[in-house]
Amino acid sequence: MEEQRPCRAAFLYKGEKIMSTILFEKSNNIAYVTVNRPEALNCFDYPTLRRLQEVVDELAIDPEVRVVIFTGAGEKAFSAGADLKERKTLNETEVRRNVKAIRDVFNSIAALPQPTIAAVNGYALGGGFELMLACDFPIAAEGVKMGLTETSWAIIPGAGGTQRLPRLVGPMKAKEMIFTAKRFTAEEGLELGVILKVAKKEELMAACEQLAQDIMKNGPVAVKQAKYAITQGMNTDIQTGMAIETKAYELTIPTEDRVEALQAFSEKREPQFQGK
Repeated sequence: MEEQRPCRAAFLYKGEKIMSTILFEKSNNIAYVTVNRPEALNCFDYPTLRRLQEVVDELAIDPEVRVVIFTGAGEKAFSAGADLKERKTLNETEVRRNVKAIRDVFNSIAALPQPTIAAVNGYALGGGFELMLACDFPIAAEGVKMGLTETSWAIIPGAGGTQRLPRLVGPMKAKEMIFTAKRFTAEEGLELGVILKVAKKEELMAACEQLAQDIMKNGPVAVKQAKYAITQGMNTDIQTGMAIETKAYELTIPTEDRVEALQAFSEKREPQFQGK
């Protein structure tokens, strides 16, 4: 088993020493990132966003991590979004700072080269739902409530919700969901196409890890390049997308893993990929 290392580094915030509210560990090429504020339904305050950004930046350049699983601590919530108790104390400049921080970190999560899985173990509301949308594969526990509820607080989704949700469900359905601030269940999310799979709560992490293992059977460089080609290609026309695909394919040709796959096929054995 690889190194497991919870990260609980302390830092200063408004002159006070704050323990990290993001837990981070690695095991067998999977990174686990947990929002660790269960007493606050894993809501995002500014220190939590700062620490999450640090962890994501580290993951982006970690060659050992092949899949990342995001989840929330405790039994109730994946994340209920922004910390409204903190927001009540902030001036307008600080609110803008927080909104920029959550938007930036979710964009960083969406841009991670590794496949990402959201283990949605409880409420995924507002920013929590936007974190889920920033991941490649949301898998939710049965009956979990979710939704973009910002308009009920007289604001709008500000961390990618107005952009990522329409790309999944279409603009008309996204408008309905955002304008009404509707909450819905994981099962409804599965029908809408915002959830990949629904699992029993006690089997949620196992379902996420099984997906991770299915991904990690394949060439690491190929998986990263396939993700890059899909993500970048979806934001452009098909001809430009085909050019992106061509360049991504080119990067797989000189790899040792490609040669290993062909050798394993000829020898009738499973390939041993090294990510090289």
